[in-house]
Amino acid sequence: MKYLLRLAITALAVLGLAACDAGNTNTESISTKLSQTESSPASMKKIVMYKSPNCKCCTGWADHLRKGGFTVEVNKRDDMDVLKTKFGVSEKLASCHTAIVDGYVIEGHVPAADVERLLKERPDIVGLTAPGMPMKSPGMQEIGQQPQGYSVLAFDKDGNTTVFHRY
Repeated sequence: MKYLLRLAITALAVLGLAACDAGNTNTESISTKLSQTESSPASMKKIVMYKSPNCKCCTGWADHLRKGGFTVEVNKRDDMDVLKTKFGVSEKLASCHTAIVDGYVIEGHVPAADVERLLKERPDIVGLTAPGMPMKSPGMQEIGQQPQGYSVLAFDKDGNTTVFHRY
C-alpha cells in the first residue's frame, strides 16, 4: 500500500500538481510525505528538476547527473519562488533550480555522488542543498572538474542544516 501511495504522490509531484496547489493548507511539505513512504527502486534514479526557462547552469547540472547514471526530467517554470516554498526550501538555502528524487529535495548544484549517498543512507531530512551558485560545482564549472570550495548541506523540515559533504 505504501508503494502505491508513493507512486501516486510522485506522479502528482512530477506533474507539478501537488507541489503548486495554491489551495493546499497542509503544513507538511510534499517532500516530507514522500520521504516517509517506502523507497521505490524504479524512482530512485529519476530526478525531476524544476528550473527557470533561461538558466544555462541548470542544464549543465542536469547533464552532470545524467553522466552519473540518473534520468533527469526537466520542467521549465516561471514560478520558482512558489515552488521552493512548497518544497520547504527557505531563501537562505535556495539556489537556481529545485529537484525531487525519491522523496528528497535537491536544491542547486549538488554533485551526483552526494545524491547517490543520500539515496543509499536515507537520512530523515527534507533534502540537500548547495545554497547560491558555487562557482566550482557541477553545472558552474568546466565538465569533468572536481567540485571544490563549498559545502553541501542537509536540511530538515524546520530549515536546520548540517554539513553533508565539504568540498
